[in-house]
Order: sequence, then structure tokens, then C-alpha cells
Amino acid sequence: MAFEPQLVYQTLASAPIVPVFYHPDAEVTCQIIKACYDGGIRAFEFTNRGENAKEVFKVLRDFISTNYPKMALGIGTVFNALQAEEFIALGADFVVQPCTTMDVAEVCKAQNIAWMPGAMTVSEVYNATLLGAEIVKVFPGNVVGSGFVKALKGPLPKVKVMVTGGVEPTPESLKEWFSAGVSAVGIGSQLFPKAVVEAGNFEEIAQKINTLLTYYQTLAPTA
Repeated sequence: MAFEPQLVYQTLASAPIVPVFYHPDAEVTCQIIKACYDGGIRAFEFTNRGENAKEVFKVLRDFISTNYPKMALGIGTVFNALQAEEFIALGADFVVQPCTTMDVAEVCKAQNIAWMPGAMTVSEVYNATLLGAEIVKVFPGNVVGSGFVKALKGPLPKVKVMVTGGVEPTPESLKEWFSAGVSAVGIGSQLFPKAVVEAGNFEEIAQKINTLLTYYQTLAPTA
């Protein structure tokens, strides 16, 4: 059973680093999920970027439901209502977009699923909130920069932002973004170096995540 939207947001607030990951091998992805959970992650975004994404997602849904029921599993890189409907039917707890589309907003609202649309201008962020977004994904972060988020908070102080794209898995990068006012960060390939994944060194990934979340706690009072 899917998380209620507010539970997704609460889960994200407690551990505001979201791994953004795709791999065509379900077993590898399950090991990544285990490493993330062991490191303290409680919300995981699997991206819809391969021909067998739905097949892998089915395996992940069963794996998480059986082993890590307190972890929210989301689907990313969703562009249209059909994709949203398919993955929600497979058990997605939240839907993440690189853009903002009304049809996906409507599907998520009708299905009572947390929706995190993508935006990179003030107008896009504002329009996403008008469509019901409680958290807006600012993407790509390395293009707009942390200064954009800080400026955005001037006219839109209550908007909650998750930034993805270019966030480094380092204390310095976390400090930069959370000090700018983001509520969460999504970290992709840099959190999962190809050599580390291929070597099966998942413990290294878990340790890296734990280090980042521990550091985040030192920022939390002012983040």
C-alpha cells in the first residue's frame, strides 16, 4: 500500500537526501537500496530511464515492501499521465518529474500520491504550486545554482524545494544548498560511482550516505 502524501513528505524531512538511481539489473538495484537504507535513507527515487524500468520497478516494490516497509519508493523521469498511472499501479509512493505537466498533477491528486514536479524558473515554480505541488524539484541545480534558490525564497518564502542535478555528495555541497534554503536534495550518479557499483562495494555507499546524513544533522537547525 502506498504512503499517504504527508507521510512521504515527513519521511523526506527526516532524511532529506534522495538517491536518484537507475540500473537495468534488479538485483544490483536491490543491493543499492539496501545500502541506502543501511546508510539512513528513507526515500528512494528509481528513474524511468530504461526499456525494462517497469519490470525492475516491480521487483523493487516487492523487495522494499518485504524488507524495508518504512522506505518510500518513488518513480522519477515521468513525463505524462500514462507513465504516472502505470507506475502508481505498480506501487509508486511518489512521482517525480523533470518538468511540470497538468495531466500528471491530476493523476497524482486523484490517486492521492505525492507529486514533485520539476522547474527552473520562478514562474515554473509558482505554477507548480498552483497545481498542488507541496515540494517542487528545482532542476538542473548545477545550471541555476544555489543563488537561484536563495533569491526564489524572497518572493516565495514558503515554497519547499528539492534540488537535483549537480549536487555533490560532499559536506560542502550539502552546506551550500541547505544554507540557500532547500528542503531536500536529490543525488544521482555521483553517489554511485560506476567502479564502486561494478565492484559490489555497497558498504562504501552506505558509509558515504551515513556520513552525509550525519553532517546534515549539524545543518538542520538553520536549514
